[in-house]
Amino acid sequence: MNNLKQKGFTLVEIAIVLVIVGLLIGGVLKGQEMITNAKLKRIESDNAGFAAAMFSYQDRYLQLPGDDSAAGSRFDFYSIGGIGDKANGFGDGVIGDGKDWDTVVLGSDWTVGSAPGLQETSKFFGHLRASGLIPGGTGADATRPSNAYGGLIGIQNGSLLIAGHTIIFGQIEGAVARILESRLDDGSPITGRLQSATTNLSMDFATPHVMGAVTIYSEASRYNVAFRL
Repeated sequence: MNNLKQKGFTLVEIAIVLVIVGLLIGGVLKGQEMITNAKLKRIESDNAGFAAAMFSYQDRYLQLPGDDSAAGSRFDFYSIGGIGDKANGFGDGVIGDGKDWDTVVLGSDWTVGSAPGLQETSKFFGHLRASGLIPGGTGADATRPSNAYGGLIGIQNGSLLIAGHTIIFGQIEGAVARILESRLDDGSPITGRLQSATTNLSMDFATPHVMGAVTIYSEASRYNVAFRL
């Protein structure tokens, strides 16, 4: 009769495996935390950067980017590219008309809704590029930049009934929106200088909060987050 010797893991070996697994899990979680923190810092940095660029432009030219009624003649390449006064805004001190922060981007020849004063929320980025206050292509490039979560960045006057201009970051995850809210504002998505709407709702003067859309942040949802300038 053969005596079969049963083999197995010792307690020491099991303990070593558990320690290694714990270290791996801890490393993954720490890595995710570092990525989230980096994205948060980029959102905060982008917000501060666009605000500084806007006010620098206003100080330099005495008009707001996007709303600048003399941009077509102020920057040479608008004339060279044949865009001319299509690059101009209304010059009324307001960027846009209280809506459409994420409207269709102007074509390369600015033929899509690009008459003087129209699409000021896109021309905002073109004027800032033309002045060298933000990086990018020529001032004829009115493409909206993307944020750290892949959504568009835009500007709008009177978003969610917030007085004045707001920078809007699209498609922000609920958990991240909650962190931004707690770090920068009062913790509520419907009050203060930072407010949010779910991505399927308008950001214009007809505040979606009346419809009960956003009262608390949900991790299962994404939000368009508006920062008052």
